[in-house]
Amino acid sequence: MARPSPKALRGLLVPLAALALWQLLSAKGILNAHVLPSPGAVLERWWTYLRPGEAFDPSQMSKLRWMLSGELPQDAFASLYRVLAGFLLGGGLALPVGLAMGYSRFLHGLLDPLVQVLRPIPPIAYIPLAILWFGLGNPPAIFLISLGAFFPVLMNTMAGVQHVDGIYLRVARNLGAGRMATFLRVILPAATPYILAGARIGMGTAFIVVIVSEMIAVNNGLGFRILEAREYMWSDKIIAGMFTIGLLGLGIDTLMSLLTKRLLRWHRGLES
Repeated sequence: MARPSPKALRGLLVPLAALALWQLLSAKGILNAHVLPSPGAVLERWWTYLRPGEAFDPSQMSKLRWMLSGELPQDAFASLYRVLAGFLLGGGLALPVGLAMGYSRFLHGLLDPLVQVLRPIPPIAYIPLAILWFGLGNPPAIFLISLGAFFPVLMNTMAGVQHVDGIYLRVARNLGAGRMATFLRVILPAATPYILAGARIGMGTAFIVVIVSEMIAVNNGLGFRILEAREYMWSDKIIAGMFTIGLLGLGIDTLMSLLTKRLLRWHRGLES
């Protein structure tokens, strides 16, 4: 079995120290248990939130399906579906638009004023319009998430194309490469680090927006469950939901970081 690296162990020091301090203050009665429950109480609630609500019946469902039938897995999958759907929609639209705006001065001059007007508007401001246009359920939530993911991917993609080193373009022209070959073989690979950085930022923004959208437009998901827990003053369930969001975000960001390192092995900025 692989042993944890020293870097990974160092990364656990601060969270473990924070948990120990939190537990100590709770045990001493310094923290109000109704306002900030102890880590043990949060863990107990998280486990109750995680486990299935009914006994296992092999004639009704498989073991795996039963294990995932708890309230927490169902909410986590609902939120994750919305995040991925919104990110793919927003990022998928932003990528070609960003490439075109970065490559063409005409398109940049035509579209940039509109982009700069819309970009500072937070996706939360679109909530009334999203409900008016799409009603309730997944469509307005996915629309808001796609807005949150769109602009980080767009701006980073555009910046990546515009910051391609001119010497690469001159070499390509001297070697007889046409416009399409230069774009596909030089500009696009050189802009890839910027594009992947924008994708990571867009995914982080998608996780922020999904919680807000689930508090407004849907009746399941981690955001909805946190809002429900607030109504009943279940602080331990609120914190359990928050930690679940953090763990999901950490998992996806780790996967994206590994993918970035895999795709950019040639990039000098990632050389060890």
